[in-house]
Amino acid sequence: MATTVKAIAESINIMGTRSGAAMKERNPAPIQEMAKEETAAGASYLDLNIGPARKDGEELMPWVVEVVQEVSDLPLVLDTTNVDAMTAGFKAVTNKDKAVLNSIMARPERMEALVPVAAEAGCEVVALLWGPDGMPRDSNERAALAVDLLMALTEAGIPNEKMLFDPIASPITLGADQTLAGLEFLSMLQDIAPGAGSTIGLSNVSNGVDEKLRKYLDRTYLMMLMKHGLSTAIVNSYDAELMAICKGERQDHVDMVHSMMDGNDPDPSTLEGAALEHYKTCKALMGQTVFSESWLEL
Repeated sequence: MATTVKAIAESINIMGTRSGAAMKERNPAPIQEMAKEETAAGASYLDLNIGPARKDGEELMPWVVEVVQEVSDLPLVLDTTNVDAMTAGFKAVTNKDKAVLNSIMARPERMEALVPVAAEAGCEVVALLWGPDGMPRDSNERAALAVDLLMALTEAGIPNEKMLFDPIASPITLGADQTLAGLEFLSMLQDIAPGAGSTIGLSNVSNGVDEKLRKYLDRTYLMMLMKHGLSTAIVNSYDAELMAICKGERQDHVDMVHSMMDGNDPDPSTLEGAALEHYKTCKALMGQTVFSESWLEL
């Protein structure tokens, strides 16, 4: 049976070249083109990220929502740190019960501000495991933050099935410990919150790496996360190979990576092409080889 992940397309973003300029100019055409492209690529959700938007967020978020809804029926993921903008955005969402609020951190002030917004909208919610002290150090700290978020969301009447826990991907350039801690947390999630989903900002793992190499890290890391039941991922939908992995079209490579995670390595001399790339990248992401930007050449 093919292992699949629902793709949350990440490119309609205030930081993007096309979409960022279009948001600032209130020009709908580029945003609608991108929404059509991401939909055609096979995305399951469209992430609309307006960043902090301190000055005009309450006007910008609903505008982006309405612009995208004109050309795509996909569920929307509203992504902003501006609570008022988030609230205004959900008022414009057509299918609120299928939309996603991205995200509620495990910090009291963020939970107090945004849990009521999610409860009122009846939407799904990304439960981001970022606590009062910032990044959790290991899987146990992630589990503790998950329990805090679970309790706050449950108290507001939000069912487990509407929760997407994000263990946070950290750059592999900082070492494999955090990468492995995120995987370990995912293996614990169903014991903590039965029926809950999960997500991750996939490209964070390759942040800081040469642009030409990032796709290899993102693709293999996605396969590793799939072993522990990752249900959605925030991804670059313009990477056709990454989307093929999401759709379950590279199961032989996924099976190889999962077998490696269980300690059963193939003979690298028998591998070539994408299989060898995944083999070498999996070794680097698991910390079994020292990471450097020449990891594919070794």
